[in-house]
Amino acid sequence: MTMPKMGESIMEATILRWHKKPGDQVKTDETVLEIATDKVDSEVPSIVNGEVTEILFNENDVVPVGAVIARINTSDEQPDNGEEDLPLLVPDEEVAAEEQAESEQEDVQPTVSEEHTSAAETSSQGNKFYSPLVLTIARDEGVSMTELEQIPGTGLEGRVTKKDILNYVKDKRSGQVSQGTSAVTASGGTGRQAETGKEMLAPAQGVQYAGNVEIIEMDRMRRLIADHMVNSKHTSPHVTSFSEADVTNLVNWRNRIKKDFEKREGGKLTFTPLFIEAIIKCIKKFPLINSSVDGTRIIIKKDINIGMATALPGGNLIVPVIRNADMLNLVGLTHKVNQLALAARNGKLNPEDTGDGTFTMTNVGTFGSLAGTPIINQPQVAILAVGAIKKRPVVVETEQGDSIAIRHMMYLSMSYDHRIVDGSLGATFLAAVAHELEQFDAGREI
Repeated sequence: MTMPKMGESIMEATILRWHKKPGDQVKTDETVLEIATDKVDSEVPSIVNGEVTEILFNENDVVPVGAVIARINTSDEQPDNGEEDLPLLVPDEEVAAEEQAESEQEDVQPTVSEEHTSAAETSSQGNKFYSPLVLTIARDEGVSMTELEQIPGTGLEGRVTKKDILNYVKDKRSGQVSQGTSAVTASGGTGRQAETGKEMLAPAQGVQYAGNVEIIEMDRMRRLIADHMVNSKHTSPHVTSFSEADVTNLVNWRNRIKKDFEKREGGKLTFTPLFIEAIIKCIKKFPLINSSVDGTRIIIKKDINIGMATALPGGNLIVPVIRNADMLNLVGLTHKVNQLALAARNGKLNPEDTGDGTFTMTNVGTFGSLAGTPIINQPQVAILAVGAIKKRPVVVETEQGDSIAIRHMMYLSMSYDHRIVDGSLGATFLAAVAHELEQFDAGREI
């Protein structure tokens, strides 16, 4: 049984809970474990009937997509060698357990592309596999992945064995291992942790905090968000452009139509689907905005899947995705926005609800902000933020001359990946969105 792939950009998942243990019988489609991928919790069912013979990872372990996480015996005849199935591996297991784990390493090695391998399985020199026992010892002894990658392995193909890491821990405690080993990798940027920013998120050891402080450990979702944000900054050179839009026509139209809309459609008409509608029209004019980068290749997405950043009750954010948003009219967009927002607040989102986004919009105005500098939602190349709509006195140009009027004004900002989106394209796209909102037809019927 392998860790399933839940989305285009999802390369690892966290095991939340095992519903089965070694020796339990399992049926097809019966839940074996719960995992968390990209902030969405999911149940993983079995695809066969049989007996769970081995579980290879513990709860809370982060596992790469494609890695073998459990083994299920599907044969009718059970082994008669009298040996019990191996339990979860822990540091004080006998050497025999390590030998058996190492003999199975070829089967456990995940099939993940080199470009997206996780810290649990890759070194800067190429693919390197670590058995569950070695990873468990490293975690319990406080050995970082950057340190683990520096340990010379004596096992098959240079792999690190239980003996290797225990010797390293012993030498480290006795002061024979230089403390600068991992620092060189992190500062030099050669280790995977340095690339993803996870090394930066690790707490400093032995730091004393002055004054009256309270230390709060990040929950799982906040750690995921932190990793995602740091990784985005490491991946894309961010540039942010700003624009301003007079959305008076749009505001007046919504105020006029919203009660009848809610009565007819059974849902509220918010500003979000109106903003998304304008974004979609502009993406069709500037398709490079709807793309991603793969090395030296630009992948232009023909599907327009709009992500909308949504606040959760606990204060975290999640980005559900409206797939093929350009195929929906305003009523359809409104229903989809309301449906996804409700599912997000109630924790009912499915993995497919947050995957395959091609462009993201975030409404910082919901929290009273006039503008923001959003961080790109990888692997996308742009994210647009809309600020709070405020009444302000502005100069209005008319045929009779200029005048000062009270108008509904809103700031827009867009961060974009400067590797492929230059300032001219980013600013032009943003101005086009502002123009669409300003030219909203106040006499529109729905």
